[in-house]
Amino acid sequence: MKILSIDPGYERLGIAIIEKERGKKEVLLFSECFKTDAKNPFEERLLEIGNKIEELIIEHQPFVLAIETLFFSKNTKTAMRVAETRGTIIYVAKKNKLLIKEINPMEIKLAVTGDGKSDKHQMTKMVQLILKMNKKATDDEYDAISCGLACCALLRY
Repeated sequence: MKILSIDPGYERLGIAIIEKERGKKEVLLFSECFKTDAKNPFEERLLEIGNKIEELIIEHQPFVLAIETLFFSKNTKTAMRVAETRGTIIYVAKKNKLLIKEINPMEIKLAVTGDGKSDKHQMTKMVQLILKMNKKATDDEYDAISCGLACCALLRY
């Protein structure tokens, strides 16, 4: 089973593709921090994100989209923009017949480290251990990878 895993944002989007075969370890096939240009209008940025997600779906043929739920911040405008970004991603995934698995930050932390209150350092360390990862990655990538690992655990695959 392949999982397209997303840490949503409209300026920076963490993306990972994880493969998990029943009874075997998870394998990271791809990860990146996809960036949109702040000079472009928001709707152009949404189009870029939608196109990127669709390209990845066509290339990797995932079965499920694992996406982090929205964490509300005090900045309402940012939260609304991230919500719109999530809507775009979910639409593209559903259009391409992916199963959608929305996972909240506490569930992700609990699934990856065993502690729902883990910090970024603990999460990063555990992801590196689980995947035997040597690749340098951004925080956004680690968040997306963590979401994908949590999806594997929650689907018990």
